[in-house]
Amino acid sequence: MSKPKIGFIGLGLMGSAMVECLQKAGYDLVVLGNRDRAGIEAALSRGATEAGNAREVAESADLVMFCMGTSDHVESRVYGDDGVLAGVREGQIVVDFGTSLPASTKKIGADMAARGVTYLDAPLGRTPAHAIDGLLNIMCSGDKTAYDKIKPELDVLGENVFHLGALGSGHTIKLINNFFAMTTACAMSEAFAIADRAGIERQKLFDVMSAGPLKSGMMEFIKNYATDGQIDLAFSVNNASKDVGYYNTMSQDMGAPSRMSVAADGALKSAIADGKGDIMVPEMVDYFAKVLGK
Repeated sequence: MSKPKIGFIGLGLMGSAMVECLQKAGYDLVVLGNRDRAGIEAALSRGATEAGNAREVAESADLVMFCMGTSDHVESRVYGDDGVLAGVREGQIVVDFGTSLPASTKKIGADMAARGVTYLDAPLGRTPAHAIDGLLNIMCSGDKTAYDKIKPELDVLGENVFHLGALGSGHTIKLINNFFAMTTACAMSEAFAIADRAGIERQKLFDVMSAGPLKSGMMEFIKNYATDGQIDLAFSVNNASKDVGYYNTMSQDMGAPSRMSVAADGALKSAIADGKGDIMVPEMVDYFAKVLGK
């Protein structure tokens, strides 16, 4: 069977890596970026074509993929005279690989369905380095028939590909996952700062904590920076704050406002207010050490 032509919108670090992976697998792509031209130029050098707007992407592609930072970004590319919704045709599939609000995802899904188009949410786990090699974790949800149809493309991009149920389930699970991860990261960062204040070596604290059931990959990410200056989690405080904020919004929309995310939300926003939004999450150790003092 011939490969579908893919329209890809959002060529930041992750999107550019995914486009490279798809091109290496022999897919023809039409692409649309935003301010940074680096990902677009690289894709064009490998044979992609560039669309003038999102509507043109939908008109020229068989399968449309989004990889953008926020729900507002996604909606800005979906709606309006030059949006994807204006260019789609019956039978197409559109996939959002970003981390979006489930309520927005469901709204877009309903509007796509009214045009005979299937919308899937498929947030990602792992990093751009994994994406280039097709080793992402992909949390897809939505219509199962549509999922099965694009499973070959998802398998090109992902090592672990899940179908998680009705539309919005993928984004819901991703937000729960990131809330838990960022809460753990902030708690471990504060733990090291308090150890500093008490005159306890960071490694000794970690040795004790990791000997029991607290041990986790996220703890190790924070420890590796705290003791060795090694950043294993290239995820900015700005992005972490966005995801925890989305989790809070989602829980409020459910009528079940979060209790546990309040501390992480406050810590991340405080760091951003202090001009630290672009640092990586493991560097929150430095922020807590500064705020709590030695």
